[in-house]
Amino acid sequence: MIKIGFIGCGNMGAAIAAALSTKKEYEVNVFEAVQSKQAEFIAAHPEVKGQSSLEDLFASSEILFIAVKPQILATLYTQLGKLGSVTKKWISIAAGVPLSVLCKKLGTDQVVRFMPNIAAKAHGAVTAIAVHPQADKLLGKEALSIAQSFGSAFFLDENLFPAFIGISGSAIAFIYQFIHALAMGGCKEGIPYPTSVKMVVDTMEGAVKLQKETQSNVVDLETFVCSAAGTTIDGVQALYEAGFDAAVIDAVVAATERARELEELAIEAEKNGK
Repeated sequence: MIKIGFIGCGNMGAAIAAALSTKKEYEVNVFEAVQSKQAEFIAAHPEVKGQSSLEDLFASSEILFIAVKPQILATLYTQLGKLGSVTKKWISIAAGVPLSVLCKKLGTDQVVRFMPNIAAKAHGAVTAIAVHPQADKLLGKEALSIAQSFGSAFFLDENLFPAFIGISGSAIAFIYQFIHALAMGGCKEGIPYPTSVKMVVDTMEGAVKLQKETQSNVVDLETFVCSAAGTTIDGVQALYEAGFDAAVIDAVVAATERARELEELAIEAEKNGK
């Protein structure tokens, strides 16, 4: 059994901790500075062990999971070092904090970065994984197994993490916006909004299932639905004329550029000793 300790119990950390706690191969420990939040989480997930301090979390964990915001993490490095960060294995979901900064501050190269999305709450996250080149190969395997416990996972060069945020981490919000827009269209045409949402979500699930089962090019699937002079081609034309494709690409690029900015800020802060 692998003992995993979560530093932080926010939305993403709590989602991942809850998912791992259902797997018999993991013992999950958490420490959250806001004790009321930790108590609430433990009450909902009694199989998780709550720890009263970072010292206790260190003592009870083999792999430590950084699940706090970057600005909070920056205030913890000194304490983590005193507790023996160099002796532990690390997985971080701290947004915008690259491996180079994590390794220098923690004093070890046994570090992995995760970039999951919020679907971890439903065991449906898509997670990008970057492993430090000098990390033990076993850590990479353990990290993959952990990530697959709450969804699918992909090893990715760290320099592509910002792009991954654009098409997954942030893009899940774009997908919800698309669902809402389709449902509003149905509402405008007379279908009650709650019913429209259910229909749209089922349609989206069906589209994804078809692509996964057939492994077809998505453009081929789209054109297959477009009968000559039919309803679908008129709708697709409306999307083209409204600049739908360009708007989606722009959204991905905007999220990617912001992710790069955050990583550059983290590197600059580390250089300046902040």
